[in-house]
Amino acid sequence: MARPVIGISTYQEPARWGVWEMPAALLPAGYPRLVRAAGGLAVLLPPDDTADAAREAVDALDGLVVAGGADVEPGRYGARPDPRTGPPSRARDTWELALIEAAIDRGVPLLGICRGMQLLNVALGGTLHQHLDGHTGGTGVFGEHTVTPVPGTRYAEAVAGPVAVPTYHHQAVDRLGAGLAASAHAADGTVEAIELTGRTTLVLGVQWHPEAGEDTRVMAALVAAARDRSVTRAGVPTP
Repeated sequence: MARPVIGISTYQEPARWGVWEMPAALLPAGYPRLVRAAGGLAVLLPPDDTADAAREAVDALDGLVVAGGADVEPGRYGARPDPRTGPPSRARDTWELALIEAAIDRGVPLLGICRGMQLLNVALGGTLHQHLDGHTGGTGVFGEHTVTPVPGTRYAEAVAGPVAVPTYHHQAVDRLGAGLAASAHAADGTVEAIELTGRTTLVLGVQWHPEAGEDTRVMAALVAAARDRSVTRAGVPTP
């Protein structure tokens, strides 16, 4: 059976390679590596401002990953920028919010990672803490701390107990968006995973960076949900 197709949103940044220096659609290699390790086929989704591009992209996918990156623009959740909030990436915010909306509307399994989790919360009307300390290992260095699942959640089904995770963020979920529930916490109470309740499709966000580690369980949950969707769409009876 063909591997389920997992789309991953990308950065759009100035980049240098060889003799070239120009804008590029790029993504840390850990993301597609993790998708492959979990049994999926990764495709990259650079920002596209064409009308209906997000829906067209999502319709071609079995699952979606919204990757980490820049801070979400505070105006998206009705806040003024904190001095420690980074510069906005408006084109990416617009693109990824459209992808999230399309995935939820189409019933496509979704995993938001770090910024992707925060943007999922904002997409559903939630807000963010604009700064907290102690969730990195220093500038450009991943930290590590333990997250503990909330019993009975879909995250807890994928990862049964406390686990140390690679982490690099200074923002976090504040007020949860409509239909979302917290499904894991850090020791300091920070919400470390969220999920959309009341539906069969997996919609999950994690605050840490599984692509920076070796634990495939979160991505495997997405790939399994994407495989089920692929089989259903193809009309193939499930064994």
